[in-house]
Formats: sequence, C-alpha cells, structure tokens
Amino acid sequence: MTDLRVGLVGYGVAGAFFHAPLISTTPGLRLSAVVTGDPGRAAEVSEKYGARTTGDAAELWDSVDLVVIASPNRTHVPLAQAALRAGLPVVVDKPLAATTAQARGLADLAGDLGLMLTVFQNRRWDGDFRTVERLVAEGALGEVRRFESRFERWRPVPKGGWRETGGSEEVAGLLYDLGSHLVDQALRLLGPAVEVYAESDVRRRGVNSDDDTFIAVSHASGARSHLWVSAVAPRLGPRFRVLGSRAGYLKYGLDVQEEQLRAGLTPASPGFGEEPSERWGTLGAEGGGPGEEARAVPTEPGAYADFYRDVVACLTRGAPPPVAPEEVVEALTVLEAARRSAAERRVVTLETSGS
Repeated sequence: MTDLRVGLVGYGVAGAFFHAPLISTTPGLRLSAVVTGDPGRAAEVSEKYGARTTGDAAELWDSVDLVVIASPNRTHVPLAQAALRAGLPVVVDKPLAATTAQARGLADLAGDLGLMLTVFQNRRWDGDFRTVERLVAEGALGEVRRFESRFERWRPVPKGGWRETGGSEEVAGLLYDLGSHLVDQALRLLGPAVEVYAESDVRRRGVNSDDDTFIAVSHASGARSHLWVSAVAPRLGPRFRVLGSRAGYLKYGLDVQEEQLRAGLTPASPGFGEEPSERWGTLGAEGGGPGEEARAVPTEPGAYADFYRDVVACLTRGAPPPVAPEEVVEALTVLEAARRSAAERRVVTLETSGS
C-alpha cells in the first residue's frame, strides 16, 4: 500500500507536539506538507520530517490525500469546508466548531460527499481515562454515580496569545479548549446528558475568555459528571475521582503522553505512554471490611497512536472513523448549554430529556 500523503495545516503547539510526531510514526501515513508562515517552524519541519512547507492551505488540495487541521480554532470550519469540497478527508483538532449548527453542517457536508470527517479527541486515549473505562467495564466500581474530572493548572500570569486574549470570535477560553475533552470523556463513559449547569469566570487581568469554569452534567443514566477546567488553581485537585456503589477510583497527575511528546519522544520510543507505578491511581472504599482497602491500580498504557491508526483503517478498509462527527455534535451541544447556563445562571435542560 502506498502511504497516504498528509497535509498538516498549522505548526503551533498542536501541530508540532501532537499531530506531526503521531502522523510521522503511523504506518500508512507520510507527512508530506505543512502549512506555516513562520520561517523558523518551516526550517524545523524540513529538518525533522523532510516535508515541504507553504504559507497557503489552498496549495495542499491538489497534492495530498488527507488534510489535518491544527490551526487556530476560528479557522477550523472554513478550512474543513474547503478541504472537503476539494474532495479530501479531514481530521480537525478540537473543537471542531464554535457552535453545534456549524458542526452539524460540516458533518452533513462530509456525509453528502462520502468523505471522512473526524476530530482529534486524543484524550480518549489517555492512559488514565482508559483505566477508568476498564474499571467501569469490569464492574470494579459497581454502578457509577459520580464522575469527577479536572484539567487544572496554576498560571496566575497569563501567557498571552489568542487562547487567552481572544473572545468568542476566536473560540477562545478553557470551556471550548480543555472542556471539550472533559465533556467528551464524560459522555463516552456515562452516556447522553439531560441537564447542564455551569459556572464560568475570567479571573486574570488581560484575559478575555473563561479561565476558571465548572460544569455539572446530569446523564440520562442517573449518573452525574462534575468537571473543572482552570488556569488559576494553586492547589490541584485529583485528575479523576470516580465514585460507584461498590468502590471509588482516585487518580492524581496528567497522562504522560503530552509530557513525553513535548520532550521529543514519539510512539516509536521505548516506554512511550507507560506511566511509572508511583503515579498510579488507587481503587477502594474508606473504612470498609477486608478486601475494600485502597490498592494501586496499574494505569493502562496511553495510546494516542491508535487515533491515526484508526484514521488509516477508515480510509483504506472502510472502518469507522476514530471519532464520529455525531459524537462531537453531542459534546458541542453540552458545551453550548454550559455557556448559556453560566451566562443565565440557571440549569439548562437538553432536548434529549424530552422537554
């Protein structure tokens, strides 16, 4: 099989640390071209990957087999539309769009054209979340009643850039950034949402979009998700606290894959995605009888590489895309409801509840 030629639009943090290393180490893919207007980044692309660079995404359409969009959020929809209309399958970094309507429009366009559209929800392949999924599937927690999940950091001085200084027109802020991952994980684990409540604040000077947000999701199953995203947390909470009728799972610290990718490792590196035992989470119940004491649970290996392997399977064998557009629309519905809830200071009931 001839490798699929990949055109990567954007070589910032997402493009340089996530997409390029993953694409270049996935059998069946070849990083062929990268869109960047930065001379330093262009030189790095040439040296590391031997790919050509261009400043104009439109120059990709006739020379690649797959387009990956890792450019600023406001460009996701117009670039995805252009690539699809050029007859190319598309991977879009999250968030796919600013609104549910835009995301539905892209999904419909891809469906009408018979092309793959998928979204890089890589946190589905975090080792700690894979561990939570396994424990739930095995029944180790019993019936899951509450899923607590956090992406918190302590960054009292803003770094600048559009993610912090931009407004809604830039699709900036933590709700649509890290919140996209937390909501996606919650829906994947516990099923459809019926009610959403959120509190969202801008805590730092010079920041124009939310940097401290809490989301509560009530699921049709009866379970609840409590989700936090914050840049102003001087003491970090657990990454996961999952409470069930039989036991709970408690996990601190982030998945190791981002840390490893930023350090220059790739999925081809020995030990990639493997978490040391001192960072494992614990499973158990407080004050219970024998067998209920908390015990360390080995963290499943992180598997970001599986995303692009599934992209290859979709394009060459007709397998389902790694992330279905319909699932992304569902998550964006929750994010929109969270934004409305925070603005109006009320619980928002979703149409799926029959209201």
